[in-house]
Amino acid sequence: MDLLFIPLALAAGALLAVQAGANAQLSKAIGSPFAATTLQLSVGALLLLLLTLLSGTLVALSLLPNAQWWHVVGGTASALYVISGILLFPRIGAVVSVGLFIAGQVLASAALDVFGVLGVKATGLSLGVTVGAALVMAGAPLIVLGQKGTPSEAGRGQYAWMVLALFAGAVLPVQGAVNALLKHDLGGAMFATGVVSFVVAAMTMAVAQIGVTTMPGAAKPSLDKLSSVPWWGWLGGFAGATYVTTVFTAIPVIGAATTVGLTVVGQQVASVFVDKYGWFRLPQRPVSTTRLVGVALLLAGVGVIKLI
Repeated sequence: MDLLFIPLALAAGALLAVQAGANAQLSKAIGSPFAATTLQLSVGALLLLLLTLLSGTLVALSLLPNAQWWHVVGGTASALYVISGILLFPRIGAVVSVGLFIAGQVLASAALDVFGVLGVKATGLSLGVTVGAALVMAGAPLIVLGQKGTPSEAGRGQYAWMVLALFAGAVLPVQGAVNALLKHDLGGAMFATGVVSFVVAAMTMAVAQIGVTTMPGAAKPSLDKLSSVPWWGWLGGFAGATYVTTVFTAIPVIGAATTVGLTVVGQQVASVFVDKYGWFRLPQRPVSTTRLVGVALLLAGVGVIKLI
């Protein structure tokens, strides 16, 4: 059973890197990253609702009133992550963004395993976690420094985007742990749990969109150009649904750090290709030696956490 999560987590990680690039196209067409994120999360919620119906577990949603309120709000992390990807990819590049996402994910997941919070089984502070976290912290700055022209292009604002990326990554393992608790509340119904998570995420983004729209001089989103969105621009909801359901299902079985470690490999490989070849109509960015060393350290850190 444990082996099944290896290819699933790798694929889910790669789709997570693809998600932000695809959503960026929808954002351009609509004219608002908030509206685009709301739409993509709604697509993910509908997909998961269909799977809930097909699996015969729709009745599990009737157990929702019995769940603790904080078990239900995990979807807010998806909203934060998706909008962060839309904002960050065009500004600091896919590898830089995903590198910082990974740093946040690995450190947060290691903390969950070490301290055993949010229902995750405590493993204690092992040599593998210590060395792995140190490698991750060394690799992430190298990825950032390897982005040619990064500091001069955005000045101090660049570092604010980097902090956002780090935080957005850190909330993902927390979301996985919280959603695993919700899954238990719903009698183990995987797809029903995903529906709740994505509905909460979509509602969060809808509220944010309303707030932005009411600001003076704010541009209003438009659906007139939706026909210009390529087919792959609609993959964000599918990618997000796959990632979220994989993570909260895997964490109770193989642990937070191992789950995130596997998704990290998929993320990083996909993000390198996004930058190098300018996939998803994003600007091509050179993959320098410094950045590759940073990627190698990140992946080495993940491997150490997983294997030692």
